[in-house]
Amino acid sequence: MPTEPVPFTADDYRARMARAARSAADAGLAGVLVAPGPDLVHLTGYRPTAATERLTMLVLAAGQDPVLVVPTLEAADAEHAVGAPALTLLDWTDGKDPYALTASLLGADGRFAVSDNGWAMHLLGLQRTLPDSSYVSLTEALPMLRAVKDAPELERLEAAGAAADATYGEILEVRFSGRRETDIAAELAALLREFGHSQVDFTVVGSGPNGANPHHEAGERVIEAGDMVVLDFGGLKHGYGSDTSRTVHVGEPSVAEQRVHDVVREAQQAGCDAVRPGAACQDIDRAARAVITDAGYGEQFIHRTGHGIGVTTHEPPYMIEGEEQPLVPGMCFSVEPGIYLPGRFGVRIEDIVTVTEDGGRRLNTTRREMAIVE
Repeated sequence: MPTEPVPFTADDYRARMARAARSAADAGLAGVLVAPGPDLVHLTGYRPTAATERLTMLVLAAGQDPVLVVPTLEAADAEHAVGAPALTLLDWTDGKDPYALTASLLGADGRFAVSDNGWAMHLLGLQRTLPDSSYVSLTEALPMLRAVKDAPELERLEAAGAAADATYGEILEVRFSGRRETDIAAELAALLREFGHSQVDFTVVGSGPNGANPHHEAGERVIEAGDMVVLDFGGLKHGYGSDTSRTVHVGEPSVAEQRVHDVVREAQQAGCDAVRPGAACQDIDRAARAVITDAGYGEQFIHRTGHGIGVTTHEPPYMIEGEEQPLVPGMCFSVEPGIYLPGRFGVRIEDIVTVTEDGGRRLNTTRREMAIVE
């Protein structure tokens, strides 16, 4: 497995915050307001130990230093964040008005991007204090904020992908037949942790007809000989995501099952081949979807072809019709077409791909041919 990545520095976070402020200004916004969650972790390295009703908010605007508003009782923790030297901490005590404090950093009639997971009560508090201000979703206003990864981030995504690949290699050695889906899911979770994941986000095990539900949660169904089994699993390692899918078969597949798997594998290859700088996100969806549609299964491909990945396992950009955002080097996302036949089985194959200077590179390298398990 890869060695430990080089830690992020205060300068890394300083550069990210400056880039966010510039992006907001370029979009005609007065600034960015970031609540606890993945955006705050990405921009500052600070993750409050517990999300509470007390206001914590990072204020970014071009031309002014970053300021993190925090409750006094959490200020000591915030000071220990790696990115703390790159910003000013402004704390408030219980009984004081945190909205008036935050408003003093904002223009009275500015338009601000707000991180999607901010609490409504805090946004409403700011609106009451600054009635002429207005707000827009951060994802809507700045969808590329976390989309382009730098070299240290790519290193972490590669390590997470390698850990997921190692997990898949191990799970192929276990017995499937006669065991419950939950048994296999538990082994996947344990393996992800064994290979360095600190967080497991999902372990989809869809056997037989359950595989026709793309987000099936592993249940008590006993896997049988002759089942197709969709495996989709991932989580966070070193703070960055993994997400991969493979479809295996218990014993030899039928001709029809093999054909469907071959179509999905061809579609997944087409989607990956379409990755290059300047291509639109929707081009990846179109390339994969065309293969499945031409094979007669277009109505059985019922989800987008992919999603971004980074400090969360699902984030912008999305590989879907209508998304015209051009691909640029450093973007990372899944390519995961599937075919789902209700009452019968499903097939999905997924890799994480990063955009390079002249194409794309998979971060998952396990075999995509249908694996036979016992």
